[in-house]
Amino acid sequence: MAKNSFSEGRGPSQRQLRVGELIRRTLSEVLLRDELHDPDITRLSLTVGEVRVTPDLSIATVFVLPLGGDKQEEAIALLARHKGELRRIIGRKAKLKHAPDLRFRIDTTFDQMDATRRMLSDERVQADVAKPDAEDSDAP
Repeated sequence: MAKNSFSEGRGPSQRQLRVGELIRRTLSEVLLRDELHDPDITRLSLTVGEVRVTPDLSIATVFVLPLGGDKQEEAIALLARHKGELRRIIGRKAKLKHAPDLRFRIDTTFDQMDATRRMLSDERVQADVAKPDAEDSDAP
């Protein structure tokens, strides 16, 4: 089994980050300009939050979220139906030698941020933050 660069505690390489960001910008532009000519995708307003690329650059996982958060499954199904055409467009516009296979997932980043914000605004957490540290009170 091939080693995954994420399994050793290291993050993605600079190349993975660059290619992921290039794909994200290109895909956002394609969706913004309605280059797919599909009325179902045209009426959805999609946000492309992040693209993660495997170390060998063969698979790109695209995290998207429809505006308002509704029709998530429909959006994923529509994008998956057009993934071959999107792959071809991205390869041509981004001038990639080999365009990676696209996999679409729902972006949960905003949900995670809301959960963190709720947790930090909890009374018990605020009380812990307001307490002085024991080490600070011992200092001369």
